[in-house]
Amino acid sequence: MVRVRFAPSPTGFLHIGSARTAIFNWLHARHTGGQFLLRIEDTDMRRSERRFLEEILADLRWLGLDWDEEPLFQSRRFGVYREKAEDLVSAGKAYHDAGAILFKVPPGRQLAYDDMIHGRIAVETATIKDQVMIKSDGSPSYNFACVVDDAFLRITHILRGDDHISNTPKQILFYEAFGLEPPLFGHMPLILGADGSKLSKRHGGVSVDEYKHQGFLPQALANYLVLLGWMPRDGREVMPLDEAVRLFEISQMNDVQAKFDLQKLRWLNGEYIMRMPEAELLPLVRAELAAHGLDVSGIADDYLSRVLALYRVRLKTLGDFPIMTDSFFRDYFVLEEDGLAQLALPESREFLAVVAERLAAVEPFTHDAIDKVFRDFVEERHLKAGQVIHPARMAVSGKTKGAGLFEMMEVLGRGRTVERLRRAAHG
Repeated sequence: MVRVRFAPSPTGFLHIGSARTAIFNWLHARHTGGQFLLRIEDTDMRRSERRFLEEILADLRWLGLDWDEEPLFQSRRFGVYREKAEDLVSAGKAYHDAGAILFKVPPGRQLAYDDMIHGRIAVETATIKDQVMIKSDGSPSYNFACVVDDAFLRITHILRGDDHISNTPKQILFYEAFGLEPPLFGHMPLILGADGSKLSKRHGGVSVDEYKHQGFLPQALANYLVLLGWMPRDGREVMPLDEAVRLFEISQMNDVQAKFDLQKLRWLNGEYIMRMPEAELLPLVRAELAAHGLDVSGIADDYLSRVLALYRVRLKTLGDFPIMTDSFFRDYFVLEEDGLAQLALPESREFLAVVAERLAAVEPFTHDAIDKVFRDFVEERHLKAGQVIHPARMAVSGKTKGAGLFEMMEVLGRGRTVERLRRAAHG
């Protein structure tokens, strides 16, 4: 049975690159009917914090990942690591030095393995110095603890970033020293920024938690991270995790570095917003409005649904919704500077005053009826439509662009629409 693991360190939040590693290990396990395990690398007792661990586990669940068995904590296994190190000392394969225990790297050998992504990789042991297994403070080295734990967990495949390629031959030496068959290794090319440089915050290389708070959907973020390393043969890009599980093959993973494109992620997130059932989306946008300081406790789902219908196609993140639609949930709002000059024109105010009085008599207050009022007025005055529509949009929403003006007015209702037009007309 395939057994893979993800090994986060609870010294910080779950980074986007680590989340990708977790997803691909999970995909391989679920595709093969295997098991996905967690090992918590908390040997740094000073920097490891419970709050980081809880956040990492919450973010994994948020992305749609689950795991088998209870997580293994390295901080609880210091005695095991020392015992295993002493076994190698007794076998003449390691030695004590200044309170530490070091492994004797055999000279004159070539260590070779078939990487699941890159193919054959070989390293000469002459390039590897004797390896610390137990440090002088009693804590284990990373490479030694990895091997002891992966052997204990019966890990069959290790899928991780290219930055671990240099660790693999050292770990193979430990497997050999214990008389164990090493697992299969696969190293994923690291994620780069859109400009080809090392991924950083300015490229979008932040924690999963930050994307969550920016209004990205977990389905979209997980989908995008999958695309940064693998794509199905049919080239599809919108691909929920359950579909990726069915199609995924490690042998098809890319062996070249992927570039993180925030605009591509925003596009993909917009696709998921468009496809999400309204019953699932309404609670999310309601929570987003509240998070932006808008009191929506008394807003009916029907009204919220009508506003959402106007803007769903425009959304790239849930965080866009309050910014675009705040005027539907408060009567006084900030006016965008770009449209203030036109709204201040005397003729614009006069136009709005006339239109407001005509709209006050419209029944029923539908976008078709509203459209007719504007069209008739423009024709009477021999105006261009924009001379009336642009200031009217500013008056009712405070914005220079958005959903269709007449559809917006219909959702706002006659009372609020007329009141806002009159307010703008009288300065």
